[in-house]
Amino acid sequence: MSKTKVLIVDDSAVVRKFMTDALKDVPDIEVVGTAMDPFIAADKIKTLQPDVITLDIEMPRMDGLTFLQKLMMIKPMPVIMVSSLTDRGASETIRALEYGAIDFVLKPKAEETGKSWDDFRERLIEKIETAKHLSIKQRKVKERTVVSKDNAQSLLENSNSVYVIGASTGGTEVIEEILTSMNSDFPGIVVTQHMPPKFTEAFANRMNSFAEIFIKEASDGDRVKKGSALIAPGGMQMLLRKDSSGYFVEVNDDPPKNRHKPSVDILFSSAAAAAGENATGIILTGMGADGASGLLEMMQAGADTIAQDEASCVVFGMPREAIRLGGVQRIMNIESIISYMKGKE
Repeated sequence: MSKTKVLIVDDSAVVRKFMTDALKDVPDIEVVGTAMDPFIAADKIKTLQPDVITLDIEMPRMDGLTFLQKLMMIKPMPVIMVSSLTDRGASETIRALEYGAIDFVLKPKAEETGKSWDDFRERLIEKIETAKHLSIKQRKVKERTVVSKDNAQSLLENSNSVYVIGASTGGTEVIEEILTSMNSDFPGIVVTQHMPPKFTEAFANRMNSFAEIFIKEASDGDRVKKGSALIAPGGMQMLLRKDSSGYFVEVNDDPPKNRHKPSVDILFSSAAAAAGENATGIILTGMGADGASGLLEMMQAGADTIAQDEASCVVFGMPREAIRLGGVQRIMNIESIISYMKGKE
């Protein structure tokens, strides 16, 4: 089996060396080169023909976002962003995913402990192993229209039914497509997308700016209302609950499940208990098995359950596991999922 050829693009010599050393002993990965800026990277892509690129955002001469847009139009390939845990880093990484990057890893700060760098190495290897199997299509950035929302979210009606969505790798684009297709009369939506803190807030805020429905990062006690969507906060768990007034979310600091926080399984399992047949569970593209057992619980409680089909997934892992476990009633592409959701209401 041939090795996956990786090109590391980062303006920090320390980071380039660390990433090279971190990958050198991985049997099926080979770092074929490094570049300190996009111009050098462009030349090395031509000569080295890498399978996967890791890309920093802040670099001299041309920033990573501009380079990514050009790359996705000229020579699409799997790109993993290397991001900093800052407000700016989060918002720019969300844009990078929109522009065609398949995933991202968080770069530890220089002063952080060895464990942080070990975790970084583990996640980097995992994402490269996933990326090498992906076929990336040419990507042109979509035109966005900012939507002005006149009525306050607090004035929206409580929702009698709820759509519960879970996703991981590749999910941001799909979730955005679903949420921006819904109108202000649509039932409430709750979403768990695997992401760290700050990134979920940036993701929610960006979608909210051009969606007709209200979209926000969830806070503990938020009500599930028509014409709105709540995104589970990174680094926390989110559960669906019900009281005499309707549905709301509980956000807490419980431990990870399936290594994830937020976990799709935790949201789905809580939805089975709180909403039963008044819920629709949708599992989208993502690596691993998080959400499979929770979706089965939802189906057994009377909910409709849907999995994204393999052809439209970036990574078919989570839907495949849900199907294998027997918790999926319908398998659909994104266009069909949106049509089905609209047709139910």
